[in-house]
Amino acid sequence: MKKYNNNGFKPSRSLGQNFLADPNIAERIAELSGADETRGVVEIGAGTGVLTAALAKRARKVVSLEIDSRLIPVLTDTLKCYDNIEIIHQDALKANFSAICGERLGGLRPMLCANLPYNITTPLLTAILTPACFEHAAVMIQREVARRICAKPGTPEYGAFTVYANFYTEPKILFDVPPECFMPRPKVHSSVVMMKTRKERICAPEEEKAFFRVVRAAFGQRRKTLANALYAAFAVGKSAFFFGETGGGQHYVGQFGGFREEDILHNKKRFL
Repeated sequence: MKKYNNNGFKPSRSLGQNFLADPNIAERIAELSGADETRGVVEIGAGTGVLTAALAKRARKVVSLEIDSRLIPVLTDTLKCYDNIEIIHQDALKANFSAICGERLGGLRPMLCANLPYNITTPLLTAILTPACFEHAAVMIQREVARRICAKPGTPEYGAFTVYANFYTEPKILFDVPPECFMPRPKVHSSVVMMKTRKERICAPEEEKAFFRVVRAAFGQRRKTLANALYAAFAVGKSAFFFGETGGGQHYVGQFGGFREEDILHNKKRFL
């Protein structure tokens, strides 16, 4: 951090920059991430390079995306002793992760490891998980978001993004990280979450669009039974239990009946 401070660098609030400053935490994340000689790691936000370096000690290659152009020359100098790190000036929200894995990792087993900005965690995770190009992702995110991702059905934290994250992965909280491990210090605690990509989905690819339409409808009306929420969302009467009336969604309208939204994933075999 001294090199950054000497250069007059100030973290950007608009970019949600809270840099990991504790090398011991970086080493622990890298160790638990599963990075090894068979792995190619994609990192989002190199920041000060502390996690990047820890990953490079273990993985065959690390490709780090950094949106802040001010950091590129400093990172290039700080990490010059590693020959397996590639820094790319790139907005991760606009990145093609499938292409990066295919073109930059040279056939290595792809994984992702990152300290994600708090202010864009959800869209970033969506961009990471949807292509399903990583075998797993180890991410550090706000603790409350981690609790929502790993929430159990029937709990207040369980919501639409819980279903989304569990649809693509099997998430597990590894450990928490206090604010004093960052620069500048955030007002919240963080958690490191391991998200292993599911080999089998709970529904066929052609049903995914309808499934997530059901999820959005269900959690938009949490106090209603699932059937009532779907009736309202799909603008159908309660007698419309047949295929064909409202596109892809009515297949689920007929099956979900009087259950509540928390049952969607928990009882997936029953519904799907």
